[in-house]
Amino acid sequence: MKLKTIAAVLGSPVTQSLSPAIHNAAFARMSKPWRYVAIDVDAQYFEEEVFAARDAGMLGLSITMPHKDAAFALVQNYDEIAQRSGSVNTIVFGDTGALRGANTDGDGCCDALVRGGASIEGSRAVVLGAGGTARAVIAALGLRGAADIAVINRTQSRASEASECADVARVGTEKDIADATLLVNTTSVGMGTNESPVSATFLHRALTVLDAVYHPLETAFLAQARQAGARTIDGLWMLICQAVRQEELWCGMTPDPQVMRDAALATLAQRTS
Repeated sequence: MKLKTIAAVLGSPVTQSLSPAIHNAAFARMSKPWRYVAIDVDAQYFEEEVFAARDAGMLGLSITMPHKDAAFALVQNYDEIAQRSGSVNTIVFGDTGALRGANTDGDGCCDALVRGGASIEGSRAVVLGAGGTARAVIAALGLRGAADIAVINRTQSRASEASECADVARVGTEKDIADATLLVNTTSVGMGTNESPVSATFLHRALTVLDAVYHPLETAFLAQARQAGARTIDGLWMLICQAVRQEELWCGMTPDPQVMRDAALATLAQRTS
């Protein structure tokens, strides 16, 4: 049985994933008979599920936590951001059955920054976090011309490892925010809480601030940045922009990001009503 009209996200847990709403809205707007589903997969069955999807002829896969590193180890070739970050969030099935890995998180973040009015070329960036998403963002910022990238993480050794994803990246401290033009939070700090990953005293009006957290949509971090006069971009735009790039890889078509965002907002509104 071939499932050429189906794409899916593999992760655990995935019950709260916005990806089905986002991708299905885009497919419908493009009048395509495609469908996107969420599949909860334990780590021990991840490889089996990927090969089953390939053998069924599926469009492609999104990979979310906790499987991004395992996906990197599984695929046969990668795009440059995946290779630099050691993390894969998108799998494309080749005609010969080969698995091609990509990481759209980094370019998704950069696309959201540009959409929000920021300039990446020549920028001085600070990235909070050192996980798979952070590594992809660091790699993308470097490839797209950032002049300096300071990586801040509670564990210095992990910050050092993440800084290897871009030639212009280095281990930084909160003091680097003073001279920065871009500030990106890739940690989970602030998800469903009023916590902020940095003190508000470091924020200033010359910054463009993006928070990958999108629950709540305006985190305490973004609210503090806005109050400091900074330009702010919510994590939903990053999610949407990386999803746009996934559909380009799977289908060769560019969906409407506003349609995708509207669908995500409608889903979030239903969950809180």
